[in-house]
Amino acid sequence: MHEPGKSDSPVVPKKVPNKARRRAAEGLEERGLAKRNLSQATTLRTQGRARVHEALGRVRQAAEQKKGARFTALLHHIYAVDTLRAAFYSMKRDAAPGVDGQTWEHYGEEVEAHLADLSDRLRRGAYRPLPVRRVYIPKRDGQQRPIGVAAIEDKIVQRATVSVLNAICEPEFAGFSYGARPGRSAHQALAALDQALQKKPVNWVLDADLRDFFGSLDQSQLVRFVEHRIGDRRVVRLIGQWLAAGVLEDGAWTPSETGTPQGGSISPLAANLYMHYVFDLWAQRWRRTQAQGGTAIVRFLDDFIVGFQNRVDADRFLNALRERLGQFGLTLHPDKTRLLEFGRYAAERRQRRGQGKPETFQFLGFTHICGRTRTGEFAVHRHTAGQRLRAKLNEIKIELRHRWHDPIPEVGLWLGSVVRGHCQYYGIPGNFRAIGRFRNEVNRLWRRGLSRRSQRGKVNWERMQPLITRWIPRVQIVQPYPSELSS
Repeated sequence: MHEPGKSDSPVVPKKVPNKARRRAAEGLEERGLAKRNLSQATTLRTQGRARVHEALGRVRQAAEQKKGARFTALLHHIYAVDTLRAAFYSMKRDAAPGVDGQTWEHYGEEVEAHLADLSDRLRRGAYRPLPVRRVYIPKRDGQQRPIGVAAIEDKIVQRATVSVLNAICEPEFAGFSYGARPGRSAHQALAALDQALQKKPVNWVLDADLRDFFGSLDQSQLVRFVEHRIGDRRVVRLIGQWLAAGVLEDGAWTPSETGTPQGGSISPLAANLYMHYVFDLWAQRWRRTQAQGGTAIVRFLDDFIVGFQNRVDADRFLNALRERLGQFGLTLHPDKTRLLEFGRYAAERRQRRGQGKPETFQFLGFTHICGRTRTGEFAVHRHTAGQRLRAKLNEIKIELRHRWHDPIPEVGLWLGSVVRGHCQYYGIPGNFRAIGRFRNEVNRLWRRGLSRRSQRGKVNWERMQPLITRWIPRVQIVQPYPSELSS
């Protein structure tokens, strides 16, 4: 097995110029991506995808039938050109390039030749990953979140590896785990939490926050977890190479001794594997052997909520959790981890003690509030988290400054897509006012921008209304009720 830290510093190749400056639509239509006509390329992709599904279906069936068995021959599934091709076409076309400088479109000009060469290097063991390019994006608390941008071939191989490992790991993952899993989504996690809070005897909620999870996980432990089911040393070596590839920042290479770069294709699966063995299996065992009352767990990657019927269980679980995480290099954030009274009887009990309304907590961008229906029954109200709303509006404000002199139709089309995407995620039942407020703020920011560039002075709302009607879609609830998602 490759040992992280043992390899020499990688040599970063000279940046490949991106000669192709075609529109994204051309990439989607596959014009000029390979030296054959479009019908042949489409047929090849379709047939290849079918073969990949069939092969991975057999792997998953074997994983389900042989619980605990180790798979010793997997690399041929990864370096198969069909698997690599499927991974390439599943990538975002406009993703930022890594240290190699290659974009999706540029790599796709000779995609079949590139994939054949990549497959051969994987088969011979000659493939070597490049370091990730580190960039920073702002967090809600004002800090910067480091993101690793991998080279395009590393993205392809990682996606191909993830598709194979998912076929083995998926049957074992816990039912309360929702993040980065095929067929599962954040809205399903939210629905599961909603149903647990309303239908189970939950009186206390642990709102847990792991400090720098992706930067803190123990690489040697992660490799050990992979080896529980993966006996193919070549695949384990691949994962070790990605962990040891290091980070390139401002021209300086830094080795990676802990953690995994957030943003890589392999990172979500690595997070699920790590949390599966560190948290999920342990929490299931604790609930079965230690809990005196009911418990409910919902996890989305490193973000999880645990509900308890009894305060005693909640305190004991939290103390045991701190010790458990510490054994694997993880810690709970002291300021963001809270144990709060929540649930059907929280408001009544707190009122008797003179403590005011129940506290709220955030999960996956929504603030969860103890509330009532119009008939007086208990209900969990979910509204867009204020921090998320303000952060998004600030992003739009900054971007509008760069677009002040762009044609109005272009700006309108972009703002319309932003509002539409916001509604697609936050448009859940009971959150209509919040998404309506977001649309109104977007309209206000657009009017402000147009007023600053106008030579005729401030743009009034009478002039704005036709633009808003033309380009900004009306808000609507697009997500179903939690009971429909969780059924």
